Amino acid sequence: MKIHNWFLIALSSILLAGCGIQSIPQSKNNVEATVAEITNQYKRRSDLIPNLVEVVKGFAKQESQVLTQVTEARAKATSVNIDPTKMSAEKLAEFSRAQGQLSQALGRLMMVTENYPQLKSDQNFRDLQAQIEGTENRITIARQRYIEAIKEFNNLVTVPMTSWTNSLIYHYEKMPQWDLPAEEKAKVEKAPEVKF
Repeated sequence: MKIHNWFLIALSSILLAGCGIQSIPQSKNNVEATVAEITNQYKRRSDLIPNLVEVVKGFAKQESQVLTQVTEARAKATSVNIDPTKMSAEKLAEFSRAQGQLSQALGRLMMVTENYPQLKSDQNFRDLQAQIEGTENRITIARQRYIEAIKEFNNLVTVPMTSWTNSLIYHYEKMPQWDLPAEEKAKVEKAPEVKF
C-alpha cells in the first residue's frame, strides 16, 4: 500500500509539473511586461519629439504645418494608454492607430530633411534624428517580443495539457495579438512604387 501511495504522489507531481500551474501565470506576467516595454518605448519617443521639434523650428519655419502635425499627433498618441489588465482588441487598435498617426507625422518631418539640406548639416538635428530612428527600432523589437509573449501565452491556455489546467483553475481567455488598424493594413499590403 505504501508503494502504491508513493507511486501516486510521484505520478501526480510529474503531471502537475507539466500542466501549467506555474507556466500560465508566468506567461501572463511576461505578456504584461512586454506591453509595458512597448509603452516605455513610445514614452521615450514622445519625450524626444518636443526636442526634435524645437531644433527643426529654428531651421524650417516654412514647414510649420508639418511640425504642428507632429505635435498634435504626439499629443493624441500620449493620450491613449494600454492597461494590460483590461486589454482588448479594440483598445490595442485604438492605441496602434494613435501611434501610427504619430509615425506618419514623423515620416513627413523626416521628409523635410530631404527638402532642406541645411537641416542635415545641423549636428543637433542629426543626433536627434538618430535617436528617433533608434527609438523606432526599439519599438519594433518591443512589439516583436510582445507578439512572441502573446503567442506563448495563447499556446499555454489553448494547447493541451496546460489548457486543461487553464480550464480547471485559471479560466484565462486567449489574448488579442498585436494588429494594425484596417487603414494601416491597406497601406502596408499595397506594394510601394519605386520611381527614379
